[in-house]
Amino acid sequence: MEMSSKLLERAVAEISQLPGIGKRTALRLALHLLKQPKEQTEHLTDAILKMRDDIRFCRECHNISDVDVCEICSNLSRDKSIVCVVEDIRDVMAIENTGLFKGIYHVLGGKISPIDGIGPSQLNIPTLVEKVKNGTAKELIFALSSTMEGDTTNFYIYKQIKDCDVVLSAIARGISVGDELEFADEVTLGRSIIHRVPFENSLKNH
Repeated sequence: MEMSSKLLERAVAEISQLPGIGKRTALRLALHLLKQPKEQTEHLTDAILKMRDDIRFCRECHNISDVDVCEICSNLSRDKSIVCVVEDIRDVMAIENTGLFKGIYHVLGGKISPIDGIGPSQLNIPTLVEKVKNGTAKELIFALSSTMEGDTTNFYIYKQIKDCDVVLSAIARGISVGDELEFADEVTLGRSIIHRVPFENSLKNH
């Protein structure tokens, strides 16, 4: 894509690095920014820089937060004995949008995927196991996507805590196999949490 400005070309190249953004869309966004008042562009860049520099990860659940402990974990009305185990922050947002889950979360930061070079040591598994072993968590709800990587991650965690005094459940398979939670509709996702099943049942199905 030939451009008359190297500055525009660089901006388009950087914007196109974002997921789901091709060169044509990046060009359209860059040209849109050029048409906007300079102050509006400055507000955008300032917001992005502040997010990148100042955002934190909750020390209890690893969700993104503006403070050391996120609003969910610090909410006294949430049941800290019920922990929903998810892959990333998008899953937290998806489940929160249902308004039906009153426990807390544990964000793993991914799922075990040898083909992508992601092993258990790269995920937030040790802190989850610690919650179980110290008695903080009384029930874990496995809410990872129903893929081979998700099932592998669930089973790895299960092996770490199977002898502990904790209830293990998994979201009901109202979510299609291979689907990511963030794309599930709120009603289906909410029902899958409410009608969760014992995790041992899901082991028998694989």
